[in-house]
Amino acid sequence: MKAQDLLLQAARQWPRHIAIYDVHGAMTYDELAQTVRRFSRFLSDSGVQPGMGVGVLGDNSRHFIAWVFAVMDAGAVVMPISSQLKAGELADILQTARLHAVIEEKNTALSAQLPVVATEAGWQLAFNSAVDPQQPFAPQASEAALVRFTSGTTGVSKGVILSHASIEERTAAANKVLELGPGDVVVWILQMAYHFVVSIILYLRYGASIAICDNFIADTIIETTNRYGGSFLYASPMHIRLLANDRSDRQMPSLRRVISTSTGLAVADSQAFTGRWGLPVAQAYGIIEIGLPIINLAHAQDAPGAVGYALPDYRVGILDEQLQELPDGETGQLAIRGPGLFAAYLQPPKLREDILQNGWFLTGDLASRRPDGLLTIEGRKKSMINVSGNKVFPEEVEAVLNTHPAVAMSRVKGAPHPFLGECASAEVVLHPGAEVDAETLITYCRQRLSTYKVPQRLAFVDTLPMTDSGKVRRV
Repeated sequence: MKAQDLLLQAARQWPRHIAIYDVHGAMTYDELAQTVRRFSRFLSDSGVQPGMGVGVLGDNSRHFIAWVFAVMDAGAVVMPISSQLKAGELADILQTARLHAVIEEKNTALSAQLPVVATEAGWQLAFNSAVDPQQPFAPQASEAALVRFTSGTTGVSKGVILSHASIEERTAAANKVLELGPGDVVVWILQMAYHFVVSIILYLRYGASIAICDNFIADTIIETTNRYGGSFLYASPMHIRLLANDRSDRQMPSLRRVISTSTGLAVADSQAFTGRWGLPVAQAYGIIEIGLPIINLAHAQDAPGAVGYALPDYRVGILDEQLQELPDGETGQLAIRGPGLFAAYLQPPKLREDILQNGWFLTGDLASRRPDGLLTIEGRKKSMINVSGNKVFPEEVEAVLNTHPAVAMSRVKGAPHPFLGECASAEVVLHPGAEVDAETLITYCRQRLSTYKVPQRLAFVDTLPMTDSGKVRRV
């Protein structure tokens, strides 16, 4: 089944059910399906051909959702693009991905780069004259549907190609555990450009309603949840922290499940949220090449630092450097196999079969597993610091530094050391107006970490480089 047919099938099943709540009001499934078909005809009539690559650039909205589905309905391959990107970043995407066209909200940063040929519903279509319209966009992948450019903690981006079949498979696999349906209202805060498949498509496939927040401040999240009876909140650690720090006496009685994604959630933030709202926060391990293979619903309260258990359709391995499985309790490479795997990488072209090793997709994360299967992410393989033979994961040190009341954010990396080989070195951003010296922070770490994990060097900086999806960018 084509990805767009998942929505169209839902519209036939629940035509009058609300698909989207936003600043414009409520939109039913039937109205959303009609909008998708109208946009699809507009694209075809304007010159978009099957096999082309078309970007969708805009803010979170009902129209952003409709355009993504419409591009696929027109037979093209869609690339959701964040409106938060700057002109130079957009130019890099156009050059690297070689998109044939972009449909964008008016007055975005791309408007000056491509000539507009047609407009519809406040959006404008522009073609990239540097790309041959007869050249297929992603010929290396059969039945390509959607491409997402990863923002990458190392700053290296690559287009991940998903087929229609992989979208159908991964949404089905995830909902075996999420169990979302027409009785659910999902409160939406994240950037749709970075979270669309095992989220927006999944919700609409199974008849849930999506309540779109027009910003991500705590007041808006609370108000939106209560106005529409939100039952499911899918958020990032930043949103969890904002809500945990809410000092009002408001409650969100309709909310039944909270899931944190995109990067690791500090245990202190999870506990603070539960203390404020009375709900545990379940961490979810999502990865664009696979979908949502791991989630911590069973032990969100008593093991908030874990990412959880593999979903029923997935198998997880903790591997050594020779790709042999390690015993429970040891830390190794996190490897996953299961349904819905990506089809290929866009640039440079590389098929999934050339990426997998012994059938495993190596995530680049290091993890450990309890005997009962509960998984915890220990850090990134590439960022691990080797201190005289001892492994130090930057994320663990950052988690401690970030609990100091003066610290807003930190980044830890390895630095050369004449005797130890490497040592931990930290960059720290303070909260506005906060004052603390380096020695105080190092002592703070020394009281909470093993000696070899304590930063030997610490510098204060005004900002840290971030990826588009909100992660600290690694060097």
